[in-house]
Amino acid sequence: MPSKRRLVAASAVFLVVVAGTAATYHVRGSAPLSEAAAAAAPPAADVDVAPVVSQTITDYQAYSGRIEAINNVEIRPLVSGTIVAVHFHDGAMVRKGDLLVTIDPRPYQAEVDRAAAQLASAESRNGYATADWARAQRLLTDNAIAKRDYDQAQNANREAVAAVKAAKAALEAAQINLGYTAITAPVSGRVSRAELTVGNIVSPGATAPVLTTLVSTSPIYASFDVDEQTYLRFLSRDSKVTVPVSVGLANETGYSRQGVIDSVDNRLDTSSGTIRVRARFDNEDGVLVPGLYVRARVGGGVPHQAVLVNDAAIQTDQDKKFVLLVDTENKVRYREVKLGDQHQGLRVITGGLQPGDRVVVNGIQRVRPGDPVKPNPVQMSGGTASTTRAS
Repeated sequence: MPSKRRLVAASAVFLVVVAGTAATYHVRGSAPLSEAAAAAAPPAADVDVAPVVSQTITDYQAYSGRIEAINNVEIRPLVSGTIVAVHFHDGAMVRKGDLLVTIDPRPYQAEVDRAAAQLASAESRNGYATADWARAQRLLTDNAIAKRDYDQAQNANREAVAAVKAAKAALEAAQINLGYTAITAPVSGRVSRAELTVGNIVSPGATAPVLTTLVSTSPIYASFDVDEQTYLRFLSRDSKVTVPVSVGLANETGYSRQGVIDSVDNRLDTSSGTIRVRARFDNEDGVLVPGLYVRARVGGGVPHQAVLVNDAAIQTDQDKKFVLLVDTENKVRYREVKLGDQHQGLRVITGGLQPGDRVVVNGIQRVRPGDPVKPNPVQMSGGTASTTRAS
């Protein structure tokens, strides 16, 4: 019995020693495990962070359109004959009344001379008939002429007056046709090339050939279609209200020319939900040519405060748009946003951001919400964010 008691006691002492050793090992080994875990954590990523832009803006809507000339004239002959001179250079600028083409005027000058001679003859006969009727009136008063002879004198006078009018009309028509031999510019603008040159015979009528075309250059129109919402928002007001419009050409990033709405169509196209609009622009330098593609921006409304960011900072999550923010603890935060229109290369944010928010604009692919980051302050700019450090 004493031996069994000693064996149990010895076993108990052994278990206590083993447990104590294990506890000692666990306590002493906890420090190396914590250091290893810390060493395994990834370092904070470097990202470019820009504060959102807060400024007062006016809402605009952008559309595509084409330049149109106010006056677009096809120059055709109004009399037949041979072209004897072309007085313009292809593509030249001309003023209203400038001589463009001359058709042989000699046959028409001869017709004018003939009509002038007929007028002189008619006026001579009219003078004689007027005097003869005056004599007949005096003789009738004295009962010295038959009533038949008096009526004949009166009728002859009336025929002579009518003959003078007909001769004057014939002379005027001949002069008009003579004037048509000198074809002049009906408006100021730029001519195309000469389609027919010296020596060609032309004739008037429905099949008359086009000698050249002429388009006015300043002012000039830009035509485009706007949607129903834009019409209701900006264009359905009193016609006395001036609505500004800006246009930019295909090789421009901005809107270089300013104009105003000139006219709005009288009906909305129900198939497309748009209405035709025409804006007027000055074009003294002649850069705007009919047919050019332009980007038109219709503006209006009350200026208001807006928050803007670079499009490159905006990400897509299924049907949602979001940005990554950096908070005061330099940790990344997810923020859903609502997008507006573009303004000077930046995107208007209509919901989700506040002035002072810092947005990740470069290095987005290296971080996730909740990650710590090392923010590099930069300035928000259109197109891409500036890499210049913010002061």
